[in-house]
Amino acid sequence: MANSKLFKGSLNTIILKLLEEKGKMYGYEITQKVKELTKGELKITEGALYPALHKLEAEGLLEAEVAKVDNRLRKYYKLTEKGEKETVNRLAELEEFIRSMHNLVNPDWSIQ
Repeated sequence: MANSKLFKGSLNTIILKLLEEKGKMYGYEITQKVKELTKGELKITEGALYPALHKLEAEGLLEAEVAKVDNRLRKYYKLTEKGEKETVNRLAELEEFIRSMHNLVNPDWSIQ
């Protein structure tokens, strides 16, 4: 993505939305799902993802559970009840922001 600052500002909302859809996911799975959904346009690095996950967990929006998979421990993240409510709010804010940006980038000049 050309402007990674725009992406970085949306990372928490992206994580919350994915967890809302999937129920629970582990870190690498999140990075791969974003890559898949954006056809490789957006790539989340571990350096960006894990601080975001830890911040969301500290805010009480996520909880983590550890499971043993193929003799390895894997940390899964899922939304808390507070996280479910916050996801709805953040998605509404993001959609409003996208609408506003669309209106600025593609103005209707007939409105005076």
